[in-house]
Amino acid sequence: MPKSWVNLAESLGADLHLELTGPGGRRAALLRALRDAVRSGRLAPGTRLPPYRSLAADLGIARNTVADAYAELVAEGWLTARQGSGTRVAHRAEPPAPDRAPAHRAPTARPAHNLLQGRPDASAFPRTAWLAAARRALTAAPHDAFGPGDPRGRPELRRALTDYLARTRGVRTDPDRIVICSGFAHALRLLFPAVLPGPLAVEAYGLAFHRRLLATAGVPTLPLTVDEHGADTRELARLDGARAVLLTPAHQFPTGVPLHADRRATAINWARENGGYVLEDDYDGEFRYDRRPVGALQGLDPEHVLHLGSVSKSLSPALRLGWMVLPARLVDAVLAAKGEREAWAGVTDQLTLAEFLTHGSYDRHIRRMRQRYRRRRDRLVEAVRGHAPHLRVTGIAAGLHAVLQLPDGATGADEQAALRAARWQGLALDGLTDHRHPDATQPPRHGLVVGYATPTDSGFPSALEALCRALPPAP
Repeated sequence: MPKSWVNLAESLGADLHLELTGPGGRRAALLRALRDAVRSGRLAPGTRLPPYRSLAADLGIARNTVADAYAELVAEGWLTARQGSGTRVAHRAEPPAPDRAPAHRAPTARPAHNLLQGRPDASAFPRTAWLAAARRALTAAPHDAFGPGDPRGRPELRRALTDYLARTRGVRTDPDRIVICSGFAHALRLLFPAVLPGPLAVEAYGLAFHRRLLATAGVPTLPLTVDEHGADTRELARLDGARAVLLTPAHQFPTGVPLHADRRATAINWARENGGYVLEDDYDGEFRYDRRPVGALQGLDPEHVLHLGSVSKSLSPALRLGWMVLPARLVDAVLAAKGEREAWAGVTDQLTLAEFLTHGSYDRHIRRMRQRYRRRRDRLVEAVRGHAPHLRVTGIAAGLHAVLQLPDGATGADEQAALRAARWQGLALDGLTDHRHPDATQPPRHGLVVGYATPTDSGFPSALEALCRALPPAP
């Protein structure tokens, strides 16, 4: 059996595994193993090797054997040895570059400016306040927070969300009806098809990623017409088999209009009469600029509306924290779908968010970002009016994106031409057609969906200049 060694944690070198095999004795086998590890890249340049005494003891071979092997590899240029720095892999002994991709698969250049919708300014994450909240939360956390938990999520966070959502969104619930998840997509995976049956009614314009997720789960989606009043919920009565509808009532995605009060009532009445449910995607409920906040649809009927939210837009999608405010009769079914100790959000992030909410840090961050994003929106509107007054900027009363509508009579080809011009300027953004349901029957709209939140404050002016250069001329 070949002699092998895995470096112990207390060793001064990096963890590694060596197989001493082949002819020539232990010294030759050790030389081959170390050369192979460096050549293959398993031992990267600069990696510190364990002292020869430690390696010899772990391998069960003589110290001089290891010392001689180290010295020979130093002489050959594989390793370096300096007093006080130990023995390390030489930087000139880098492994060969991997084979390049075939010539017909040329790498795609990374856009210089990211104006994709739905992404906050990552540089604005409140690191100092979040760290302070984490320290307070971990100091105060009970011991059981670090043991087997509740699939609902930490009670501290559920209590904090109960108060926050009631105060800011008009949500009516209690902590036992809130289930913490890893974001909106995770909520959909938990709900369909284990808890709610398909098909699902959706808005004719919406996030294609959500439709693909549902399709993968075997859940058909049936589109509802979207106009200047939001989704036409009157069409629910004509949809065959749908027992649930997914809406973005506060700020229709991507068109940006709020759901009209009559259509809100129609959706609620449909759910009551059919024993169905309304899924409320409150994806950017915190960001309102030119109008009063639109209250959550859930407040009208907590037993027929599922309120789904997350911190992906307000803080960061990297946190992977969201919530489901559920009708009481669905809680057990969702917990069963979630399972025990599977697909749970991290406890430390839950505790930190709870502290962030209760301490007022979240409110302060939202107010600061609301002002920042509003200034960006205003600069975007002013720039488009100055460079392309024939384009109508819509959906700007709230949220993190705007729609630049192409003139009446524009076609899909015109939209694609505008997107190509944007890519030529190094811009990443979407077209309205990207968000249209493939089975939608209403006439298509054409335009550009511009996310103005993603660039840093220093990078936004150049992104705006590039966008203006890409805008189509007047017909």
